[in-house]
Amino acid sequence: MDAYLADLPEDARTTLEPIRRAIRSAAPGATETISYGMPAFKLDGRPLVYFAAFKQHCSFFPASYSVMRTFAGELESYDVEKGTIRFPWDGRSRQPW
Repeated sequence: MDAYLADLPEDARTTLEPIRRAIRSAAPGATETISYGMPAFKLDGRPLVYFAAFKQHCSFFPASYSVMRTFAGELESYDVEKGTIRFPWDGRSRQPW
């Protein structure tokens, strides 16, 4: 995961690093890995979340659709589709993680 983040443009890295810290804080027993070419966290051997930077945005992928349903109201300002939450990494829209 360190190598993945180090290879990103600075804006993308500074967007994703707080997400990484928030996941570590919320799920201290989770293990970091790379899965499907993306940073991921697993808990008890099962996928918890994935996240990644793309050309124009970052994405967060909860491994459970119940997360999307539970937080639907809070996610209204994001580009949400299926199991993906997309948000810009260019500094236009920063959310506290």
